[in-house]
Amino acid sequence: MATVLMPLPARDFDPTESGVPWKLLGERGHRVLFATPDGEPAQADPRMVDGTGLGPLKPFLAADRNGREAHAAMAASAAFRAPLRYLQINANDFDGLLLPGGHAPGMREYLESHVLHGVVSAMFDANKPVAAICHGVVLVARSLGRHGLSVLHGRSTTCLLAQQELLAWSLTRAWLGDYYRTYPQTVQAEVTEALASPEDFVAGPLALLRDAPNRLGPGFALRDGNYVSARWPGDAHRFAESFCALLATSH
Repeated sequence: MATVLMPLPARDFDPTESGVPWKLLGERGHRVLFATPDGEPAQADPRMVDGTGLGPLKPFLAADRNGREAHAAMAASAAFRAPLRYLQINANDFDGLLLPGGHAPGMREYLESHVLHGVVSAMFDANKPVAAICHGVVLVARSLGRHGLSVLHGRSTTCLLAQQELLAWSLTRAWLGDYYRTYPQTVQAEVTEALASPEDFVAGPLALLRDAPNRLGPGFALRDGNYVSARWPGDAHRFAESFCALLATSH
């Protein structure tokens, strides 16, 4: 059994990208512990949980039933209700690291945390399994290795695609403003800048349908050594399976 750390921001994390992997890890016998900036339970992006304000786009943009149910179970768990503070994290205490995404403003505290950058770097230095999805890949890209470059320099990765980010923004900006733009630069653009070559970014197949526990085909996850990445909530089940497979070979 592996002990996996899932750090979260105080608010605005994606319910599917956290809940689905948490559920599968538990089913496979792994233990997941949480960390937040202040040691208080995190709050998911409410718009992604219930679709408020998304109008007719709710079925396409908000969490589906699998995501909502997994998040609800996770949020009710004892470990989720008693997280560590970021400053209490010791990378040596964990066998793996799981980094969910999210795009609303509260994510910036997580993505810009120097403490978490150090944790990511330590996990890569120790060659421990690391999994990142969507904006979680930005946190990895901003973490530096011993050579002073991103830990992703020389590796292959995927992340939220620019076309996905810009489409969601363009469809909703009339009433949600920049809700879907965490930063002026797209996730894909920032992550690609951290790589040794633009060719190391892998977009994967067309991302239109969400995967499911019994339908992994629409999902996409990319593994490079001890690192697994994925693009959006629609990849969450494939992403979780890939991370569990990595843990099985590393632990």
